Order: sequence, then structure tokens, then C-alpha cells
Amino acid sequence: QVQLVESGGGLVQAGNSLRLSCAISGRTLSSYAMGWFRQAPGKEREFVAAIRWSGSTTKYTDSVLGRFYISRDYAKNTVYLQMNSLQPEDTAVYYCAAVKSDSLRILPNEYDYWGQGTQVTVSS
Repeated sequence: QVQLVESGGGLVQAGNSLRLSCAISGRTLSSYAMGWFRQAPGKEREFVAAIRWSGSTTKYTDSVLGRFYISRDYAKNTVYLQMNSLQPEDTAVYYCAAVKSDSLRILPNEYDYWGQGTQVTVSS
């Protein structure tokens, strides 16, 4: 089993930044892909970014390219999502997810483990 705990959400004004953290426990992640997803009220959960635990390959949805950055810290067993130039349309609950995979995954139903989510609200 893999346990994921997100933190770092909050209320910010447009143009500001936040860094989300996803603390991981339960097992080693050498063959896992990690993803960040978000879900706004009344909308489906959507892919934001993904990274392989081993390696540097990353993937982003088009709307966050150049603003959001996904990374991981091996020593802290943590995945981060640095979010810059936040806009009101980025408002959502953000979820961390994990799946045993050698390739990056972008569909929610491809992930096996999920955190509880952290709320990000961007005011205009």
C-alpha cells in the first residue's frame, strides 16, 4: 500500500505562487509514476502534471505549461507542485496520485493511490 498526504493549499491572490507537497509512505517508489490532478466544483477531475519517481521525465497539461513545475525529493519521499502566476481558473482541490508504471499516466482511472486533496483558491 502507498499512503499519500497533500499539504500546502490555501487562499492566494491572482499572480501569486503556492507550493503543494505530497508526502509518500508505505513502500519504495522506484517503479512508480506520480501525478497531480485537480477538481473544480461541478467539473471532472483533470490531469495537471506527472513525473516518474526514478528519472526526470515530466508531463504537464497545456494550461499550466510554464507556470507549474513538478519535482520530487528522494530524501524526503515527497513530490512537489510549484504553482506560479496562479489564476482564478486554477481554483480547485488538488490531489496527489501514484501508480506502479514505467511510463507517465494522465488519466485519473490509471492511478491506484490517491491523497485526500488540498484546496487551492485563487482570488482575482
